[in-house]
Amino acid sequence: CLLYFQVHISTVGHDEMRVTWITEDDAPAVVEYGMTSGQYPFSATGTTTSYSYLALYRSGNIHDAVVGPLKPSTTYYYRCSSDPSREFSFRTPPASLPFTFVVVGDLGQTGWTKSTLQHIAAADYDMLLLPGDLSYADFLQPRWDSYGRLVEPLASARPWMVTEGNHEIERIPLLEPRAFKAYNARWRVPYDAGDSPSGSNLYYSFDVAGGMVHVVMLGSYAGFEAGTAQHEWLRGDLARIDRGRTPFVVALVHAPWYNSNKAHQGEGDDMRDAMEALLRAARVDAVFAGHVHAYERFTRVYGGMEDQCGPVYVTIGDGGNREGLADEYIDPQPKTSVFREASFGHGRLQVVNATHALWTWHRNDDDQPVVADQVWITSLASNPDCNN
Repeated sequence: CLLYFQVHISTVGHDEMRVTWITEDDAPAVVEYGMTSGQYPFSATGTTTSYSYLALYRSGNIHDAVVGPLKPSTTYYYRCSSDPSREFSFRTPPASLPFTFVVVGDLGQTGWTKSTLQHIAAADYDMLLLPGDLSYADFLQPRWDSYGRLVEPLASARPWMVTEGNHEIERIPLLEPRAFKAYNARWRVPYDAGDSPSGSNLYYSFDVAGGMVHVVMLGSYAGFEAGTAQHEWLRGDLARIDRGRTPFVVALVHAPWYNSNKAHQGEGDDMRDAMEALLRAARVDAVFAGHVHAYERFTRVYGGMEDQCGPVYVTIGDGGNREGLADEYIDPQPKTSVFREASFGHGRLQVVNATHALWTWHRNDDDQPVVADQVWITSLASNPDCNN
């Protein structure tokens, strides 16, 4: 039988899913699928690419096919490249609220990563959001393959929506001048889909729950100053949102804009200076970041001060990377920092209805699922004081 592996899926538009997988040998870029196990009345044909790195490594054949139209909240069974030896299944996200996201950053592939994935799998959810630093390959390309195999059980069953971190850059001047070579080849995102195509695999946006939630995936390592392509795209993307139809807007970024940990202090400040006003004007409800290997939740902030119409800022870079935890914080704790702890874990954002979402953080070192921090987030669109 043909060997294929590293299967993962991502959402495209409101009723399609991209399936990505890798084969060692030549194989058709075909996904067969249906709503009954072992029966595949539908099929989709996609494209195949590969890449080489430093003349020492050549990837397998990276296949990518978009399947659909699909029904919401429905389990589909599928197989790749017509191989009968492995069947996968995924469940499509619901077309209305409630909607549950898992948010986890800086995942890596350690024992802590496995613990995080086990905790994530222990309770149901609709989609996983990852604000950068996936495999920690750090130039060693086989690590991308081992990471793909590690996350496959989860990433083949629910859409994983990712944005890049610094560990994805992998640029070596003169030898490998193209940044994000492996990341762009392996983790294709829907940057060219929907009403607001970004033109770059490094930043994009999408809607879920029938347009009730808008998710903005920003690129910390693409140009972000005023006048850059990302800045102009973000301005247009946020301007398109009708908050009467879309009560919740969340954003993800790798390097946190607010951070009281001694690690990576100030590294998100330039991006914050360039883009923070856009997010506040659009009444973005929450911003999730990675990069700092710890958990921290801020109150609603704007311009460094508490602001009832600014986003809630959360650092969730504690997925399980091999560099360990960032356990030194600045004292005294800033007034805007509500909760901080250096433990591995993951977060869940359950958008319950048009006005309320429940954010919970789950630390790994509890054998039983224990909520270590939680807060109800009220949609800014429902706050008359923020609608001037």
